[in-house]
Amino acid sequence: MSAAVPAWDVPLADPDVVRVPGGWIAYGTGPVEDGRAVPAAVSTDLVTWRGIGNVLEALAPESGESYWAPEVCERDGAWWMYYSVGHDDRGHLIRVARADVPEGPFRDQGVVLTPHERFAIDASPCRLPDGRWWLFLARDVLDHERPGTHLAGAELLTPTTLGPVHEVLAPYDDWQVFAHDRPMYGQVLDWHTLEGPHVVVAGEHLLLTFSGGSWQGEGYRTAWAWSRSPEGPWTVPGGGEDVLLRTDEEFIGPGHDSCTVGPDGRPVIAFHAWDAAGTGRYMHLRELEVEVDGPHLRVGGPVGGAAR
Repeated sequence: MSAAVPAWDVPLADPDVVRVPGGWIAYGTGPVEDGRAVPAAVSTDLVTWRGIGNVLEALAPESGESYWAPEVCERDGAWWMYYSVGHDDRGHLIRVARADVPEGPFRDQGVVLTPHERFAIDASPCRLPDGRWWLFLARDVLDHERPGTHLAGAELLTPTTLGPVHEVLAPYDDWQVFAHDRPMYGQVLDWHTLEGPHVVVAGEHLLLTFSGGSWQGEGYRTAWAWSRSPEGPWTVPGGGEDVLLRTDEEFIGPGHDSCTVGPDGRPVIAFHAWDAAGTGRYMHLRELEVEVDGPHLRVGGPVGGAAR
């Protein structure tokens, strides 16, 4: 199991791979080092990667020491990073940082985009065909038959201003249980998790990919849904056809993806998976086919050819 060779030989959880002038940059989750968070690497071909260190200037320690799941976009002549920060796995809220170039340094803009949420992570910006921007995210919801972390979204009115938050997708299947009898918010709950939303435009539809279950184990999966509007409704295919990635002979706990475009113009999906020893989550890249019946990994191994 986990026979696939990662795209980069350094752990990079929650990879966001972004097309930039001259190539691509991958941002991800990692420890704070020398006052900076968010490790990053660059590539000119999606095959060979070179680390450039951490690119986000860290906040004061009272804001948190855990920086999770950054995603970056270009808008209004600048580069914007959306990320969450908290203490370990508690108290995370979404913030925004700005840089003049995609290599950073990114500087926090002093704005908490989700001040009214209990917990919010995995912010993902998307530019819609009509020119609007939306920010998709994951947040904790208690008043539901499947309490846990659900998917939501809101219009990103300016790079630092979020409109009203709308429900996007609630947990809908038992494979999305993070843990049974989990102590949360003064209760003991069967806690469900949907996280890592990422939306791309696919013809007349919006394609949402997301992960569910516990990121810590083999049950973690990546699934998909579609809609004609960010406000929904979002449709999940039935009969088990919602799952795009799951543990198999190549990957252990594959998930938390992003999408980009390869050198030949084909869609590429980036995601992390555990190494065989369970010591780290590494970035993998695969070509993605988006057809009328949904997205599929293109047969043929990693981007750039056979497994190295």
